[in-house]
Amino acid sequence: MLVLTPEASAVAAERLVAEEAPVAIEVDGIGYAVMMMTPADLPAFATGFILTERLADHATDILDIDVFQAEAGTIVRVALSERCRGRIHERVRHRSSDTSCGLCGLSGLEQLRRPVPGRPPRPDVAVPALFAALGRLGDHQPLTRATGAAHAAAACDAMGRVMTAFEDVGRHNALDKLIGAMALAGISPAFILVTSRISFEMVDKALVARVPLLVGISAPTGLALDHAREHGLTLVALARSDTMLAINDPWRVFGDL
Repeated sequence: MLVLTPEASAVAAERLVAEEAPVAIEVDGIGYAVMMMTPADLPAFATGFILTERLADHATDILDIDVFQAEAGTIVRVALSERCRGRIHERVRHRSSDTSCGLCGLSGLEQLRRPVPGRPPRPDVAVPALFAALGRLGDHQPLTRATGAAHAAAACDAMGRVMTAFEDVGRHNALDKLIGAMALAGISPAFILVTSRISFEMVDKALVARVPLLVGISAPTGLALDHAREHGLTLVALARSDTMLAINDPWRVFGDL
C-alpha cells in the first residue's frame, strides 16, 4: 500500500488489516444468525450474544458451546437448557447481519421491543473515574493500534480501572464479547465504556447486562436515548479527554440540571 500526502507524494508502506469473517450461530441445531466479525473470543461472544438476544437468562442456561471451522467460515454451535429451548422460535432471523447492525434480519419489527430485566442500579462512580478509564483504554486495544479498524468495549471499576476489554470490527460484537465474559466470570463493573456511537442495540445490551452506566465516545441516537430514558439507564456520551456529556442521568449522579 501507499501513504499519500497533501504534497501528492506517495511512500510504500505496510500495515496490518483487521480480519473480518462470517461466524454462523446455531442454537440447538437451528441456524440463527450469521455475523460478520473478528473471529476471536468466540465462546465469550456466543455467551453474550445468547444473553442479549434473550435466548437465555443466565450463563448457566448455556450447556455447551462448540466452535469449529467449516469451509465457508466459522460455526458456533450452542446448546441451551431445556427451559430455554423454545425461545429461538420466537426470535427467528431470516438473513445475515453485518458489522454495523446487530438487529438486521429480524422477522418482525415488534421483536425490537422486548422485555428488559428490571431497571439498572444507581451508578456509584465519580467523574474522575470516567476520564481515568478513557485514558487507560488504549492500553487494552491492541487490534485498534495495529489496524485502526476495530471497536472496543471495556468493563471498568469505580476507580476507572479497566477490568477486562474486548475488540471487534463490529461495535455490537465487541459488547457481546464483553457481556459474555462478564457473565462467565461473574464480573460486575461500575460502568461500561465503548468506543462507538451509542445506538439502540448498545443501550439494549447494556440493559440486559444490568450495568449502571454506559459511556460512549460518540453520541447516542434518538432511539437509543428514548430506550435509556424509558428504562432508567444512565448515559454519558461524547467522552473526550477534556469533556463528557451526561445525556441521561435519572439518578442525578452528576448533579441537577
